[in-house]
Amino acid sequence: MNPFRLLGDASHLASILVLISTIQRTQAIDGISLKTQVLYFVVFVTRYLDLFTKWRSLYNTLMKVFFISSSLYVIVQLKQARHKQVVGYQNMVMRDTFKIRYLVAASAALALITTRQYKVQQVLWVFSVWLESVAIMPQLFMLSKAGKADALTSHYIFALGFYRAMYIPNWIWRYYVENRFDKVAVVAGVVQTLIYSDFFYIYYRKVIREGANFELPV
Repeated sequence: MNPFRLLGDASHLASILVLISTIQRTQAIDGISLKTQVLYFVVFVTRYLDLFTKWRSLYNTLMKVFFISSSLYVIVQLKQARHKQVVGYQNMVMRDTFKIRYLVAASAALALITTRQYKVQQVLWVFSVWLESVAIMPQLFMLSKAGKADALTSHYIFALGFYRAMYIPNWIWRYYVENRFDKVAVVAGVVQTLIYSDFFYIYYRKVIREGANFELPV
C-alpha cells in the first residue's frame, strides 16, 4: 500500500458515492450509462473471485465488498427507473446504445493472449483489467451523443479518471520500492488514461477554470 494507491482508491470511492447519493437525492439519472455500470459490475465480480478464499486485510475486503455491492445497487436503481418514472430514463434509453459485446469480446481475447497462467482465476483477473480499461467508453459515447453533461455526470467521470491516473505513479512506486511490475496492468491503465484524456482537458477548461457547464465541442 502506498499514498498513490490510497488516493486513487479514495477517488474511486468518491465517484461511486457521488453517483449513488445524487440518484437518491434528486431521483434523476439523465446522463448515466447503464451499460458502463454493467461493465464495471462484471469487472468487480471477475476480479474479486478470491474475496472469500484469500484474506489480505480488512481494508482490502471492505473495498471489494463495497465495489461489488454498490455497482449492483446502481444497476438496480437504473433498471427500476422505468417503473418509478425517474427523470432522464427515456434519454438514457435513447443514448445508451454502445455495443458493449465488442468490448467484452476484445477483453476476453486479450486476456487469453496476455495471461501468465491459464488458470480460471488468473485469466478472469486479466480479463477484468482489460475490461476496466474500456468500461467507461459507453458513458463517454453517451456524452458525445448528448453533447453536454450535468455536474453529476462530469464530476463522476472525472473522479473515475483521477482514480486511474493515480495508478500510474502507483506503478512507478511499486517498481522502484517494491520491485514489482505488471505489464498488463500498466498497458491497460495507460490505455484507460488516454481514453479519458480529452475529457480531462475539457473538464479542466470548462468546469474548473471557467466555472461553466461541461459541453463537448461541436
